[in-house]
Amino acid sequence: MAQIFLIGIGAGAAAALLFASVASGSPLAVVLFYLAPLPILIAALGWSHFAALVAAIAAAASLAAVFNVTLFIAFLIGIGLPAWWLGYLALLARPVENAPDGMEWYPTGHLVVWAAILGAGAVAAGMLYFGTDEPSFRASLRGFLDRMLGAAERMGADAIPLPRESDRVRLLDIMVAVLPPTAAVFTAAVNMFNLWLASRIVRISGRLHRPPSDLSAMRFPPYAPALIGAAFVASFLPGMVGQFGVVVTATMLLAYALLGLAVMHAITRGMNSRPFALGGLYAAVIVFGWPMLLLSALGLADTAFNLRGRVAAKRTNNSNRS
Repeated sequence: MAQIFLIGIGAGAAAALLFASVASGSPLAVVLFYLAPLPILIAALGWSHFAALVAAIAAAASLAAVFNVTLFIAFLIGIGLPAWWLGYLALLARPVENAPDGMEWYPTGHLVVWAAILGAGAVAAGMLYFGTDEPSFRASLRGFLDRMLGAAERMGADAIPLPRESDRVRLLDIMVAVLPPTAAVFTAAVNMFNLWLASRIVRISGRLHRPPSDLSAMRFPPYAPALIGAAFVASFLPGMVGQFGVVVTATMLLAYALLGLAVMHAITRGMNSRPFALGGLYAAVIVFGWPMLLLSALGLADTAFNLRGRVAAKRTNNSNRS
């Protein structure tokens, strides 16, 4: 128990340093800031979720002691507790007879959905900081963004194309509408990336008991379609409920885009052109971004029509005939 506690303290110190590095303002510090959940996840996957919980609390307490108490809650809600929960779920397993290693591990698809939910929840909590009703939220966020633009103007940031005064109002309106779902998608993506990176690091060290996951076999929990459907309907409602609906819909679309990638990995298996097809797809997603929407649609279609099962059945029939 003492070792787990010490590991948690060390991981918490590392997470706090990564989080606080953003204060330097350098581009590298921004990258390090987004890696703040990584030490907590490594502690969870390599040792115990208790070590991750100690790390989350220790990091939050360190930031509160150095900066202010507000960071204690902000770090726990936005980074610490989500990383601990994902690490806890990733190590859940139960014994089964027909599994390769005798254990059935918490499904990868469920982890992806949880990462999306946690990303949406963290941003929703941040939205409540700006206001508990839509008018006050929009006004507070708009004022915050206006001050950010003003600070950039005063600094004379030549590298940042600043808007003309006539376009400023329109730009702020767009930013207020786009920022919450964009932040939620980015937070969910950071959760997924850090969980993947932590698993790779811990596997190299030999401490990871969970076996590698097959992306092409990833499935979502039964409640995922209902969740994205309810969030999509809620996004048309007035008030903060509609704002939260937009945020959850955005993160779930990201999750279904990953499911779409799993579908592509499955249906291209055995094709001679598979490396070129998947390579082109990944390049298009990285360069253009909008193909993620097509992947989301593919993931939703697979959920509704079991595309991977149909392709697998067709291949089986063709092989039997030959």
